[in-house]
Amino acid sequence: MKLEEIGHEIRRSRLSLGLTQGELAAASNVTRTTLSQLENGVIKDLGIRKVEAILEQLGLTFLIDRTSGKKPPDFLRLASTAASVSFKTPISADELRRILLTGKVPADRRAQMRALLEESPKTLLNGLIQQMRRSTDPGKLERNLARILAALGLPDDSGQWLARPGG
Repeated sequence: MKLEEIGHEIRRSRLSLGLTQGELAAASNVTRTTLSQLENGVIKDLGIRKVEAILEQLGLTFLIDRTSGKKPPDFLRLASTAASVSFKTPISADELRRILLTGKVPADRRAQMRALLEESPKTLLNGLIQQMRRSTDPGKLERNLARILAALGLPDDSGQWLARPGG
């Protein structure tokens, strides 16, 4: 499990318990900023003891489980590669994740994001959206995508690859 996935689970558990970020942060002996960054998937690194302290306050623990089977594709990595093909400076998976989580496209990444959204196969975009949904709040990703499309001057025809599975 990646740090951003852990952060998403922490947010979901915190909200289900009716705790504010400030309350959980104080009880876990971490800053509210650190907790916020963890929940939003933008923190680069966090020690295991701090994560364990937060999980303990929520009644959660780490579980290591050896699962057999094939690892699913990393659509974030695939999408960042697809967005970088025709460009001198590649866009990293972390940059793409940050853009999708914030809805803000840096000026020097607009062309790559435009290429990704206009030229990528619908299956790649759908896989990317499904993967990113696991690390953000419901509806946030859709709102951010609408902001990105508007900022790039693209029509919001995202419905064809935003559809939820089974819906």
